[in-house]
Amino acid sequence: MAKRGKQYKRVLGLVDRIKRYDLGAAVALVKEMHYVKFDEMFEVAFRLGVDPRKADQMVRGTVMLPHGVGKVPRIAVFAKGEKAIEAEKAGADIIGAEDLIEKIRGGFFEFDRTLATPDIMGQVGKIGKILGPKGLMPNPKAGTVTFDIAKAVEEMKKGRLEFRVDKAGNVHLPVGRYSFAQTQLEENIKAAIDAIQRSRPSSAKGTYLRTLHVSGTMTPSVELDITGFRR
Repeated sequence: MAKRGKQYKRVLGLVDRIKRYDLGAAVALVKEMHYVKFDEMFEVAFRLGVDPRKADQMVRGTVMLPHGVGKVPRIAVFAKGEKAIEAEKAGADIIGAEDLIEKIRGGFFEFDRTLATPDIMGQVGKIGKILGPKGLMPNPKAGTVTFDIAKAVEEMKKGRLEFRVDKAGNVHLPVGRYSFAQTQLEENIKAAIDAIQRSRPSSAKGTYLRTLHVSGTMTPSVELDITGFRR
């Protein structure tokens, strides 16, 4: 385990490790623990009561954060003809079809997110082994494969994020930056919780939302009291 610096150890002392904080108090505490010079990211970590090894317990979806995350993503769109034109007008940064696929095969990755129209997914699937491990493969369940490409580009630019449970049953999401107002961070976190709740698999039994922690890029995590958020 990496050694923690003096500043980290100092702010760690501000956290009551056996306490579960309400949302407002948790966000305020993480902001209070900010000690680095850059505008660090706020993140949430969900531990869910699912078994991701089972196909019917996979948790995957999208969330529209009302205030974004403080960074506008560079979007690559796989599309042709009129849909390519629509993507360009909506603000997509990189647009292409076979040409873009070949560029990616050659090592081009100057983008953060991807979208595709359904008619080209057969070709995009050929680079699935390249895009998949980087979390960049378009997927219908995540809303990133669609003919309504203009709307998808606009929403992604405004703050729509994809999420997917990992092998240990956790979901991690960025929800803003230190410079955001307290209310903006709280509203983004509430939107994230709501999206996770809506994505509960019907086959999941028992407690679904088990724990939720909020932290900054460089701060200790704070556990939230999620009693009121459980359904």
